Amino acid sequence: MEEKNARKLLVDTGKELLETGLVARTWGNVSCRLDHDNIVITPSGLDYKKTKEEDIVKMSLTSGEHQGIHKPSGERRVHIAAYEVFPEVNFVIHTHQTYATALGLAGFQALDITKEEKEMLGGIMLAEYGLPGMKKLTNAVQAALKTGAKVVLMIHHGALICGSSQEETMNKAILLEKICKRNIKGNLEEKNKNSAQEAEQLMKAVKEKYRYASLVQTPSALACANSGKPIYAQVDDMAQMIGRKIPITSGKTKEVIKVLEKVNSVLVPGIGVVVTSETEDDMAALELLVEKAAVCNLHTTAFHVKARVNIIHTALMKFVYQKKYSKQKV
Repeated sequence: MEEKNARKLLVDTGKELLETGLVARTWGNVSCRLDHDNIVITPSGLDYKKTKEEDIVKMSLTSGEHQGIHKPSGERRVHIAAYEVFPEVNFVIHTHQTYATALGLAGFQALDITKEEKEMLGGIMLAEYGLPGMKKLTNAVQAALKTGAKVVLMIHHGALICGSSQEETMNKAILLEKICKRNIKGNLEEKNKNSAQEAEQLMKAVKEKYRYASLVQTPSALACANSGKPIYAQVDDMAQMIGRKIPITSGKTKEVIKVLEKVNSVLVPGIGVVVTSETEDDMAALELLVEKAAVCNLHTTAFHVKARVNIIHTALMKFVYQKKYSKQKV
């Protein structure tokens, strides 16, 4: 593909991924093959909504050298692995889609998937965990790809999807989420047990102190809030942006506000999950992360699987996020 066309395609794909909810904030990344030795890839930590064609990075598969005004995505090595394993692959997307991420934590071996769906995906495999951008993750993904699978679920992290074109790869990502959603276990039908007036009064008080605040009341979020237990980080993006856990508190306004002085998300029984942020964009990302964390928590609980991210890894990722990626995005 011509470089100019490829750059535009990556910019458009990033926005499409946001619109479909397959990624949040700056997470995930996209690349396109130019020729046998060169690709273009989205830059590290840049907002998809603000990314322009000149921000896209050109990179050599053999030398790893890159050209551009930004650094290539920190996940570039898994993209390189895909192109090296599959000469016919011309487009790669790494997503943080909710249901595929959950299936990467539990239930993969019993995945309900038809032969036709598996063929449309090009095969699907699970890759062992490794910290984002690290060699361990690259090696694990490469091993999964070498089985012939063109869709890889990365434990605690998300999915890597390979295709011959942008259209095929996006279609695979959408199909993957449909399949995984069908396989999700847990209580996803919880309803609000408190009155709308109680939630409204609580949020009014919260918004008096925090400029950006929101209440997540999806069935999954409500089910977790009503369980009486905190949600521990099971995926990397929650570890980065939220931290080790989303604590649970009573529905008393003063207590909720007190907890929010230390964390940006809190479970409130009968009401949902209250989240606060410094920007409107972060608010939208947190809402998606809370929902994904809730779905993952309910799913792994149903399988009696503890899939928490290592506490040291969680602290490390949050530190790196706060010092680096949160600043890169602006």
